[in-house]
Amino acid sequence: MAESQLTQSIRKANDAGRKALIPYLPAGFGGKEKFWEYVRELDAAGADVIEIGVPFSDPVADGPTVERVSQECLACGITLHWIIDGLREHRKELNASIVLMGYISPFFHYGFEQLAKDAAEVGVNGFIVPDLPYEEAGEFLEALKGSGISLVPLIGLNTSLERMELYTKDFGGFCYVVSVMGVTGERAAISASITTKLAQARKTFNFPVALGFGISHPEQLKEFASELDAVVFGSALITHLEEGGTPAEFMSRWTTR
Repeated sequence: MAESQLTQSIRKANDAGRKALIPYLPAGFGGKEKFWEYVRELDAAGADVIEIGVPFSDPVADGPTVERVSQECLACGITLHWIIDGLREHRKELNASIVLMGYISPFFHYGFEQLAKDAAEVGVNGFIVPDLPYEEAGEFLEALKGSGISLVPLIGLNTSLERMELYTKDFGGFCYVVSVMGVTGERAAISASITTKLAQARKTFNFPVALGFGISHPEQLKEFASELDAVVFGSALITHLEEGGTPAEFMSRWTTR
């Protein structure tokens, strides 16, 4: 089975001797026009994959920063249709792979078949759905067949080896390991127990392993670096931009190492 475009983007970074960088921003952050400026700047600054968050009214996995911004974006009229339309206009300007991260409700109401078709047309490479357990993923997976779009598995510290093995069958792109129990957000330290989970993931999956939730600076990753292929950051990037920083400045924390 050929590697997905999402997997290839991460492997390309690894082949260049570095971790793949995966910034996350809620769709519409900063304003409708400013958001796409941020996306272009992240792409130009070296992002290998860009996660676009689909705002939802009840974000069970989001920490306070992402939840607040997502609610603001919802209030400004940001929808899944707006994201698809925006990618139709801007995707050709971007080199990074694109992942849409959101809760199952907006995807279900869009219609899985139509979403798979439209997402493929506008260059989406993957989906991450925090509230979609393996047992309920069949209909969405069926819709994505043949689209070239990966459904990325989310693996927590409490995910059993047996359950991880289930995800190897139909999910792909990369394995997103959640660094903490609970919601997203910046943290000063990452639990040492994550090392065991990362090692399990590397042995179980034949696609790259990424670490996210609570990542803000490279120093946090020193003891896990050998088990990682990619790193995801969201809340720290949002805070940096809200404080007047630029995407390039934030990305330089990682690209200069």
